[in-house]
Amino acid sequence: MLAGALHTERKLLLKLWPLITVQLLTGAGFSLSLPFLSLYLHQDRGVPMGLVGTIMLGTAVAGAAARVAGGELSDRLGRRPVLLGALSLRVLLFLGLSAAIHLELWVIFIAFLYLGVRFSGALAMPAATAMVADLSAEEERMRAYGILRVGANLGWALGPSVGGFLKTFLPYQALFLLTATVSALCLVVALLFLRESLGKRRAERMGFAEVFDALRDPVFRKFIGLSLLVFLVMGQLVSTLSVFVVDRLGLSTAHFGGMLTLNGLLVVALQYPLARVLERRSRRRVLALGALLYGLGYLSMGWFRTFTALLGAVGVATLGEILFMPAALAVVAHLASPAERGRYMGLWGLAESFGWSAGPLIGGVLLDLFPHDPRPMWGIIASLAFAACLGFLRSGSGKEGASQFSS
Repeated sequence: MLAGALHTERKLLLKLWPLITVQLLTGAGFSLSLPFLSLYLHQDRGVPMGLVGTIMLGTAVAGAAARVAGGELSDRLGRRPVLLGALSLRVLLFLGLSAAIHLELWVIFIAFLYLGVRFSGALAMPAATAMVADLSAEEERMRAYGILRVGANLGWALGPSVGGFLKTFLPYQALFLLTATVSALCLVVALLFLRESLGKRRAERMGFAEVFDALRDPVFRKFIGLSLLVFLVMGQLVSTLSVFVVDRLGLSTAHFGGMLTLNGLLVVALQYPLARVLERRSRRRVLALGALLYGLGYLSMGWFRTFTALLGAVGVATLGEILFMPAALAVVAHLASPAERGRYMGLWGLAESFGWSAGPLIGGVLLDLFPHDPRPMWGIIASLAFAACLGFLRSGSGKEGASQFSS
């Protein structure tokens, strides 16, 4: 039995390793330089933070549109051409950013290059997640998506630390040049080892209405709605939580950085083993438990004041992320036909992008409404996750048959 399990693991890794490597290098390259772009614009170029925020919002909108476009193109052209095109564009854009920063070109030009970087990154995501579904069997998809997330999160965990160290003795343009180099290496890996996974391609006319045809599926529409509630809570991790921890509680930015580091390390350490343990469980219940843990983690922040306690709260919320994300991706793959996986992944990704964009807005409004007592703020935010939990629990009665969200 053990030998059979190891053989199955080896087969899955052999199919997925090029994509995992691409995700790891992409995450490391992006996080090596992009977190420092806002700092460069504000400190070195004197751009007001309000305008920096507007630039970031614009790139988020572009990324959301790219999710939908990338999904459609991956169904029509294939997964590999979309990934190769996005990676090639990324290399050119990072080279452009490095040159623009070195030459101190207009900020608007740098902003458009950054928009292109975010667009290219989002364009590739539906193709990558659809490729995982193409290459894995139904019963191993949670595990497959868990492996993919480990690669991506390991890259994101390594990048900022390396970038922060290099920034102590290298200029900003060198960081973006290094990211272009990593992206080029990523492109080489994809060119040499990534094989097309899509069989029959969709050939019908592509129009605005056709792109959103998947939303006519009531089960998928309900799933997107419940997922959006969870994404709105996920979106509190960076901006809302940073202001709460540093400004309201008086902790340092190093404390907040430690909380983000814990999030990344827990995903790297626990994502794969937990996905393996839970892959034969009802996905409906896994999704509900993930949403519940998200709610409990953020709700507890209304009462916690110490760094150690807040680390515990982040740990609970991260466990929710670890359960929710691979199960949700597996459900999207299950609901879509093989020829429509890109479309479904793109539309689900659109909801994810909206949640990460609108979540901080909701959190910011609540921070202003409750400046002295954080319990109502975190209670309202947590209620979104609790509502999603109840929605998932009511969606069916098991993994087989009656469950709407899994087979």
